[in-house]
Amino acid sequence: MRRTPHRLLRRPLAAAVAAAGLLGLLTAAPQAVPDPATAPVGASVAAGTTATVFYSTKTRDWSAYYLHYSPDGGSWTTAPGTRMEAACTDWVKLTVPLGDAGGLMATFTDGSGTWDNNAGKNYDLGTGNITVQDGVVAHSDPCADTGPEEPEEPEGPNSASVYYATSTVGWPTVNLHYRPHGGAWTTVPGIGMEAACAGWVKRTVDLGSATGLQAAFNNGNGVWDNNNGNDYTLATGLTTVKDRTVTASAKDPCAAEEPDTEAPTAPTAVKAAADGVAVVVTWEPATDDRGVTKYQIIRTGGTKGTVVADTTSTVFSDTGLEARTAYRYTVRAVDAAGNVSAESAPASATTGDRPTAPPTGTPLGTDPRKDPIYFVLTARFNDGDSANNRGGSQHEKSGNAANDDPMFRGDFKGLVQKLDYVKGLGFSAIWITPVVLNRSDYDYHGYHGYHGYDFYKVDPRLESAGASYQDLINAAHAKGMKIYQDVVHNHSSRWGAKGLFTPKAYGVRDAQWSWFYDEKNDAFAYDGLTVEPKSGKSYYNGDLWSTAEPSGNTCLNWGTPTGHTSPEGYRIYNCQWPSPTSGMFPKALYHNCWIGNWEGEDSRSCWLHDDLADFNTENAQVQNYLIGAYNKYIDMGVDGFRLDTAVHIPRTTWNRRFLPAIQERVTQRFGAGAAENFFVFGEVAAFVNDKWNRGSVNHSAQFFTWKERKEYSADDEKAALEMYDHEQQQGTAAQPVSDNAFLKGNAYHAPDRSRFSGMNIIDMRMHMNFGDANNAYHNGKDSDDATNDATYNVVYVDSHDYGPNKSSERYAGGTDAWAENMSLMWTFRGIPTLYYGSEIEFQKGKKIDCGPTCPLATTGRAYFGDHLAGEVTASDFGKVSSATGKVADTLAAPLARHLQRLNEIRRAVPALQMGQYSTEGISGSMAYKRRYTDAASGTDSFALVTVSGSATYTGIPNGTYKDAVTGDTKAVTGGTLAVPAPGKGNLRVYVLDLGGKNAAPGKIGAAGPYLK
Repeated sequence: MRRTPHRLLRRPLAAAVAAAGLLGLLTAAPQAVPDPATAPVGASVAAGTTATVFYSTKTRDWSAYYLHYSPDGGSWTTAPGTRMEAACTDWVKLTVPLGDAGGLMATFTDGSGTWDNNAGKNYDLGTGNITVQDGVVAHSDPCADTGPEEPEEPEGPNSASVYYATSTVGWPTVNLHYRPHGGAWTTVPGIGMEAACAGWVKRTVDLGSATGLQAAFNNGNGVWDNNNGNDYTLATGLTTVKDRTVTASAKDPCAAEEPDTEAPTAPTAVKAAADGVAVVVTWEPATDDRGVTKYQIIRTGGTKGTVVADTTSTVFSDTGLEARTAYRYTVRAVDAAGNVSAESAPASATTGDRPTAPPTGTPLGTDPRKDPIYFVLTARFNDGDSANNRGGSQHEKSGNAANDDPMFRGDFKGLVQKLDYVKGLGFSAIWITPVVLNRSDYDYHGYHGYHGYDFYKVDPRLESAGASYQDLINAAHAKGMKIYQDVVHNHSSRWGAKGLFTPKAYGVRDAQWSWFYDEKNDAFAYDGLTVEPKSGKSYYNGDLWSTAEPSGNTCLNWGTPTGHTSPEGYRIYNCQWPSPTSGMFPKALYHNCWIGNWEGEDSRSCWLHDDLADFNTENAQVQNYLIGAYNKYIDMGVDGFRLDTAVHIPRTTWNRRFLPAIQERVTQRFGAGAAENFFVFGEVAAFVNDKWNRGSVNHSAQFFTWKERKEYSADDEKAALEMYDHEQQQGTAAQPVSDNAFLKGNAYHAPDRSRFSGMNIIDMRMHMNFGDANNAYHNGKDSDDATNDATYNVVYVDSHDYGPNKSSERYAGGTDAWAENMSLMWTFRGIPTLYYGSEIEFQKGKKIDCGPTCPLATTGRAYFGDHLAGEVTASDFGKVSSATGKVADTLAAPLARHLQRLNEIRRAVPALQMGQYSTEGISGSMAYKRRYTDAASGTDSFALVTVSGSATYTGIPNGTYKDAVTGDTKAVTGGTLAVPAPGKGNLRVYVLDLGGKNAAPGKIGAAGPYLK
């Protein structure tokens, strides 16, 4: 649609919005150039161009309103100016003759010393109809009549009442630009819409004999909602437009709602299961005509009598109960109006003995951005107890046996023994691979933890006497170090999930397969550690395999030979291996399809791999199982969760179920402060170099950092599909934006986290581009405005899955390039993260994973403990007081020393940890300024950073700057600082000396191989 062009404000919208944030009412005449209080009266201006200025009175309580102004190139009126006249409800106006002037400068006053002068900058206004409302300037006539402006339509029988939702666009001024069917468009920008109620504006227009209209909306400053270029087609009567969804013959969104007197239905299928002195209670969701807001759990039994607790989830973990005591639970549903359902049918459970495990821990609860992360595959890091080592059926075939290198080798005891090594490098958080009991052989890498079988049990191949998972958490906390647990919500192993569903039989065990499948043994309970006694050789298969089709089998074509053979030449039978389409897994609990399109909807509702049975995460029973399991680890005191395969679960399910459940549990156990800093970061695997993953918002990492923007069906499965379709139609241009990571000039501002989903993200875009640090930097910051708060992004070069550019090898760019990557990660926004061994370029260029076709010792997941032999003691983060043996050589490696100093510098400069950043006024390829301020603690930290290359900073605060790398001091008097190139991998961090507790630290640590 073509529109008549109109003159925009000469000051851009961003400036107007900034002015709104600075709006202040003064008690003296405004200070301007020239000073309007003392400027002489100008000569009269010849008639010609005019400006009709509308001023909002809604947030003012003035007895009179004056416009004090100066036409462009002219003189100011005598203070207080010209009195404005009433225009319509909440508005006054004044038409100003401008002659040949193209606009005017203006301020407003009550005539008694109170001024609105746009925070000292005055208002820069154009011509035509102009509104000034709470500091925001727009083109509009808020009092226009409802008829179209050109040409006028004759009066007729039809009209349209249009309601437009402002809650998602955030415009203080909204114009309706329209044309009746068969008529002409109004003059741009259209007619002003009136406030209707919170979140809505409205306008009723006369259509004459037309039966509808085409319409678009704008904010008066050139920002349009024209339905992605298609315009809106609206009918007569009352129509609402919200999030680009048109509802004809709609209910008045501002009408008083009928009181809600209908109570929800009673929850059903309540179950209670005891685990020691804890009970997990689950139930099916209740229904309500307007939605259930919470549940009340009523417990009786024990010495405390009746206890009532609230939760928003459909699972409740009741802990700290009396041993060997019967408890009875009922559940009630509550809606927003406070209506309470009848009690559910009861469920009972009897607790066992109080465990002898060490007392549960407490999360450290500090800002996660302060803590650089060291990522370990626990089973491959350091072996503290050889008794729990296990190799699997492929141990010899893979070559691991020849290296005496079982897949399960490292353990918690080994990690506890080397906590000082990690601390000595300077890391204060450790990300460990999943701890739940896994069930997968070496060919499917059960050792790395992503094939969960019993989500309520810690894998015994990781624990030892005196070195349980709880012991690890407690030991790390005692050293001031956090534990981030990798968790999987998307899938179980091919063996199902114990306590939810496990298939009873997979397939044929005949003579040719007896070497691989144990003989059926119903008495065998898999624990990962114990050998099945009947066959005496395996840890995996004894409860599943059969020579005859078992009763109750659901697998299609069980035992029928296929056309395929194994690598050994053995015939493969149907149902011998898990498949989503085989009928093995119930549709209610598991998805029954393969992914066909990795950027399609099916990527969130189908299997990734035949060894990863895909949970139906939209099912309440599955949700209860997973929430209850991960509550257990929250109770142990972990400091955060890394969410595996997050992109393969709908955002609606994360935002409705799993993320609120995490927050609720942490708050319940440890308080709101701990919940705020419980760090949750998701793996949204987008292996592309563009901002939006092949144009699909649903598959892009930053998408998962936001709350939903509209209401969807109460049913989670329907909601997932509705959300997917809605957001795909919205497209990339209509996604929310944020300035939470960015400075405003040189100033830090309080971030707006009100729309934060609860999930932070791994910075996949930087990861994919870390073949070159400069490329990673420019790609990474390109997505920051679409991320809720990119200062929380987890940034790494390579991992247990991929190197940069989806390489299947560990990073091999060279020591200098590694040093440069690290210098960038440790000073740019986000949380620097290192995959174990990268501090010595461990296994550089080696294939990260090759399954059972090669020994682990030749891969990127090789055992690291040989490099840690000896003793090490850390006196502080990044400082080692003593080290002997091989570990001393490891700590002496160039990159290890580089890391120690980087961690020292980052820890001493708050701006590098939590600061927002800007590149405004800066030249240099990897150069930026960062600032963090906190009024509560009195912190103000401002730093100028350049990595490898030279940089010039203009428009910065004057003062003394000290380089944290060299100690060099520079005095800035004209707002400019030039920094020579420090060299590849080196950097400069000039910190503004603000005195007192905000004094610049000067040189931090000793010169090393790169920082010098």
